[in-house]
This record gives sequence, structure tokens and C-alpha cells, in this order.
Amino acid sequence: MTAIDNDTTFKEALEGLDPAQRRQVASRFAEAVLDLCDDFRVRQAVAAAGADSPPAAELATAYQGAKAASVESYTACGHDTEWLSQAGHFVAAASAAAAQPWAADPWRAAMCARMARTCEMIAHGAGGTHSEAERQYEIVGQVRVGRGG
Repeated sequence: MTAIDNDTTFKEALEGLDPAQRRQVASRFAEAVLDLCDDFRVRQAVAAAGADSPPAAELATAYQGAKAASVESYTACGHDTEWLSQAGHFVAAASAAAAQPWAADPWRAAMCARMARTCEMIAHGAGGTHSEAERQYEIVGQVRVGRGG
């Protein structure tokens, strides 16, 4: 098994997951940045997406809520660059990508989660020692090891 240490390998690993695993990792990507968003709809979407075999109706409702939160937060941010509000928008978008009823989009969830962390770093004028991308590589690596692949 190839170690995941770049986005090319990361994307290939995501494509190799089954639909349930794709939803689980997308949920974990969004969950990792939930501290940047206090919208209950976003939390509900992450919880629904992270559940084992979530009912389609529950996912549809969760997705609609997260999508609405994403649109509302984008509108609230407007053209002003209020970085923590922008971070919340990206968290909502990540949760919507995880809760899509037709198929989770872990790549979109990952990119939105990274953007959320980037906005947070800009807002606070500081960076972390462990990037969101590295955390995501670890999550997918754990899933791949767990399935024997």
C-alpha cells in the first residue's frame, strides 16, 4: 500500500473507497473543522453523514439544511472579508458535500475543510504545525488499513 503524502495519491485513494467509506471520510473531514461553525444544521449534516447506513430521507434533510447554511453564510459574508465567517461558510459546504444523498463528495469536503482552516489561520494571523491536508491523509490511510487495502 502506498503512503498518502500528496494530493494525487490522496485523490486516488478516495476514488478507491466504496460509497459508504466515501461518506464516512467526507463526514470526518467536515467534523474536523466543526469548531469553526456553530450552525446546528451543519452539525446535524455531519452526524447524519457519519452514521452507519443513514436513511436516504435523513440524508436528504441533512443535506438541505447544510446547503441552506452554506448559501446563507456565503450571503452573510458578502464581499467583506470576515475570515471567521468565511471559515463557517466552508464548514457548511464541507458538511453538505458529505451529506449529499446521491453520493458523498469526499474531495469537495476535503477542499472545503482545508479552506475553512486557511480562513481561520488568516483570521488569527497564525499557522499550525499539522496541516489539515496531513490530517486528511491520515484519515484516509486509517480507512484503507481498516479495509485491508
